[in-house]
Amino acid sequence: MATNTNTGFKLSVMTLAIMNVAAVVSLRGLPAEAIYGPSSAFYYLFAAIVFLIPTALVAAELAAMFQDKQGGVFRWVGEAMGARTGFLAIWLQWIESTIWYPTVLTFGAVSIAFIGMNETHDMALASNKIFTLVVVLLIYWVATFIALKGLKWVGKISKAGALIGTIIPAALLIILGIVYISMGGHNYMDMSQGFFPDLSKFDNLVLASSIFLFYAGMEMMGIHVMDVKNPSKNYPRAIFIGSLITVLIFVLGTFALGFIIPAKDINLTQSLLIGFDNYFRFLHVSWASPIIAVALMIGVLAGVLTWVSGPSKGIFAVGKAGYLPPFFQRSNKAGVQRNILIIQGCLVTVLSLLFVVMPSVQSFYQILSQLTVLLYLIMYLLMFASAIKLRYSMSKTPRPFRIGKKGNGLLWFVAGLGFLGSLLAFILSFVPPGQINTGSHTVWFSVLIIGCIIVVVAPFIIYASRKPSWKDPKAAQAFQPFHWENMHNASTTAATVAAGGAATAHPQDEAHTNRSVSDKTTETGKRENAKK
Repeated sequence: MATNTNTGFKLSVMTLAIMNVAAVVSLRGLPAEAIYGPSSAFYYLFAAIVFLIPTALVAAELAAMFQDKQGGVFRWVGEAMGARTGFLAIWLQWIESTIWYPTVLTFGAVSIAFIGMNETHDMALASNKIFTLVVVLLIYWVATFIALKGLKWVGKISKAGALIGTIIPAALLIILGIVYISMGGHNYMDMSQGFFPDLSKFDNLVLASSIFLFYAGMEMMGIHVMDVKNPSKNYPRAIFIGSLITVLIFVLGTFALGFIIPAKDINLTQSLLIGFDNYFRFLHVSWASPIIAVALMIGVLAGVLTWVSGPSKGIFAVGKAGYLPPFFQRSNKAGVQRNILIIQGCLVTVLSLLFVVMPSVQSFYQILSQLTVLLYLIMYLLMFASAIKLRYSMSKTPRPFRIGKKGNGLLWFVAGLGFLGSLLAFILSFVPPGQINTGSHTVWFSVLIIGCIIVVVAPFIIYASRKPSWKDPKAAQAFQPFHWENMHNASTTAATVAAGGAATAHPQDEAHTNRSVSDKTTETGKRENAKK
């Protein structure tokens, strides 16, 4: 995705920092970490250092490097590892969001259940698998049909929903926790655990690894690297400020839940609502519970409306360049990727039916969350490795934002830290959590392992099945060749000329070569102008 840097408008450091916070922060995962008590702060800080900050910095360098070329993560990975691996990366970015929908909608269903005033009845309804399944599918398909209409006000809903359903509730939860403790409320958090966790309990680490998913999505903000003045100095500042605010919100929000709910009673899908209920009951304002439930539900709906059509646009654009069959390239009158959204909806429906085989709503929530983490982390592993490789294969390409002024040592450290952190979280994500009844371990491992294999193998099969007829001529022209394609075309042209076969070259090959030479000439001109 290209960034317009010629408008003259520049984002302030603080504005970009807040945008980063809004892109990452979500409250639905707080209960998973509240189980750890004070040591949850260690996990949040650790994940921010080894994943959040490296992701933001590496994505910023790659986004600035290819700011005039389409493709996003497809471009970044494809330039380093080839189009096939690039297609895998954009595929994973799309499919993980598809698997994510049932988990976030499960939280939405629980919010709807807690609109009532009877907590016992609300908890029973939230635990009902049939109720949750119906609400998940109803909300998702309504959001899909709205997205198919291409309504412009979806953007406005997402902004309002983020404020109503995330920012205000997060601030309120933290304030309630402070007021509760200052008024002498009983602290249910076991403070004896300390900041550093007991790493010997390996099966407890799986929930901590889910923190990486909390921070996922920061790479999307890399497109704004050129929208700040002096990006080499101000972008890292915005990243560190945004990361600090994000960590504080997560840590204080998690502590606020731990203060009011004993660790043994924490439920992954219900405890956020129960925490608010308990605080409001303590302050004798129980009438506010349904209000916060509605607010959280609005936040979920706004998020889903935004994401239903968002990630699918990336793979839709890549598909039209010849990487997906024509069936997946069809759009409706509004220009919305109709068939991809329908297929996406069918996948969400099938995944939601896992409610039938999982022992509880929260076990379903956890296993899909872990599958989402696994798939997203594969994409991040590819991104970090690509950043390092491109420092050598495209060493002379201008980098408006560069990690390290000279040499590659700092990039190796930052991208290497992100790679190793992602690899660690990937391994831990296979371990069944000790705190949750996930049913049969056979089902747990089967869903995760078979799910990963199917999702990773599918894009390779699609790539190998490509046909020339898959290319949409207009869309294909918008995708500039990879740098290694330009090098190959140039060497082929030189060899043809040397062999005296220039006059017999195929017209289409000649046209493609001319375009490549033209692209190179344009790039050279841009660099010379930049130097001047």
